[in-house]
Amino acid sequence: MTYTAPIAVALDAPSLETAARWAGLVTPHVSTVKIGLELYLRYGPEAVASVRGASNVAVFLDLKLNDIPATVAGAVRSVARLRPDLLTVHAVGGKAAVRAAVEAAPDTRIVAVTVLTSLGDRDLDTIGLAGPVSDAVRRLSVLAVEAGARGVVCSPREVAAVRAEVGPGITLITPGVRPAGSEAHDQARVATPEEALRAGADLLVIGRPITSAADPGAAAAAIGASLRKASVASA
Repeated sequence: MTYTAPIAVALDAPSLETAARWAGLVTPHVSTVKIGLELYLRYGPEAVASVRGASNVAVFLDLKLNDIPATVAGAVRSVARLRPDLLTVHAVGGKAAVRAAVEAAPDTRIVAVTVLTSLGDRDLDTIGLAGPVSDAVRRLSVLAVEAGARGVVCSPREVAAVRAEVGPGITLITPGVRPAGSEAHDQARVATPEEALRAGADLLVIGRPITSAADPGAAAAAIGASLRKASVASA
C-alpha cells in the first residue's frame, strides 16, 4: 500500500491548469493540497474543484482571513460551501474573530495562523508586536485554541513549545519546511521535513521543493519516503 505523507503541497501555480496537473501528480503520495490566496482570488471556487478532482485528497484553503468578527464570519460562510477540510484565519484578529470563523463553519477545521514564517524578531519589533517570535507564537496559539480553533500554523522551530501549550488534540501545521540543500526563499524560520515531524508537527507545508522539481510526483514521493523512514527509525 502506498504511504501517504503528512504533507500539504502548496499549489502556488501561475494557472489553474498547472495547479490541477501538480495536484494530480502529488495526490498519490501526500495527504493534502493547499490553495493559497493568489490562486483562489484568480479562479475562485473553480480552483477548489479543479485541484480536488475525483480524489479523496484533503483541501487546505489557506486564505488567512483577518477582519472584524462579522466580516470573518461572512467570508467563512461563503467558502464553507466548497467543503474545504482546513481553512486559515489570522490569530492576531483576536478571539472574537477566530470564534466567529469556528461558528460559521462547524464542519471545517479552522486553523489559526500565528506569526508568518517570513518574520523574525526584528520584524515583530518593527510592527509593534511583543516578541520574541517564540513567545508571540505561544500566546497566539493559546488564544486561538481557547476560541475554538482546531489547528495552529507555526514554524517548525516553535512546534514543540506550542504542543506543550495546546496539548495533543490540536493539528499543528508547519510552513517553512525545506529538504536539506533547498533554498529558504522568503522563509525566515525553516527546518527539514524530518526535523519538523520529529518536533511534533502533524502536517508539513511544502511548495517549491516539490512543484519546481522536474517531476513533482517523484519529488513528493521521495520526501514521503524519507519521512516514513525517519518515522520508523524513531518508533
